[in-house]
Amino acid sequence: MKKYNTWQNRVFDFCVFLLLLILGLSCLIPLLHVIALSLSSKTAALSGKVTLWPVELTFTPYKVLMTDHKFMQAMWISVQRVVLGGAINLVLTVITAFALSQDESDFPARKVYMWFMIFAMLFGASLVPWYFVIKATGLMDTIWALVIPGALPVYNTILLMNFFRNLPKEIKESAMLDGINPFQMMMRIFVPLAKPAIATVTVFSVVFHWNNFFDGLLLMNTPSNMPLQTYIQTLTNTTVSVMSSSLTPAEIEALTSLKTFNAAKIVVASLPIVIFYPFMQKFFVSGLTLGSVKE
Repeated sequence: MKKYNTWQNRVFDFCVFLLLLILGLSCLIPLLHVIALSLSSKTAALSGKVTLWPVELTFTPYKVLMTDHKFMQAMWISVQRVVLGGAINLVLTVITAFALSQDESDFPARKVYMWFMIFAMLFGASLVPWYFVIKATGLMDTIWALVIPGALPVYNTILLMNFFRNLPKEIKESAMLDGINPFQMMMRIFVPLAKPAIATVTVFSVVFHWNNFFDGLLLMNTPSNMPLQTYIQTLTNTTVSVMSSSLTPAEIEALTSLKTFNAAKIVVASLPIVIFYPFMQKFFVSGLTLGSVKE
């Protein structure tokens, strides 16, 4: 203990703490500014007085937001995407990870499939062939275009596979002596024991589907089919392009009112993940650690 409490170690700890504090504030301050902007009046936003605390507190943007049909439609699309995409990701990830976790004596082609998946993860197709494949399959402008192309996340599969491989082999041998088949072994033994790892890959899938906006821009031709993050991205681009042009004072005031309204949209769009993550946090760290070491 005395050897650790040297001035060099204390300076190092202070530098690490300072770096983490700066990184944390760099993530927190923009979020606080958006929240403060959404709770401020358009006059305060126009004057530029809003920093990290609301000025002239008002909930009008949120009241108006509840009547915005386009926003609610985009949120409903995102909810569908998270439910469908998360369920498909979970089922395919568990089945594939279980198969790849078996010994080569039980699954002789295990290494072939493993190298194929790693190659696909590292050297994926470029944007153009990816787009044309989705278009050729008739998925364009449907919810399936957002969930089918990423149905099997390779990284999540490898994470869960390593977790399965780290389980004691005696469990599998005992189950085989009892005469259960591979499907029963997966559902009754492996899945219950892998709850931390499954929760981890579930968090990854939910966050990906909720936050991804780029594929919505490419694959959705109808505005009513856009997910929430794509809808917010289009609002951001529209606001930036309008602000870059010359505006009259009346137009600037109207745009500022829209700015507070869009800030409220960003806050509401962030709430589901902010609420969802704390419930999964107790599984997240242990699942990530246990599934990250290959036996």
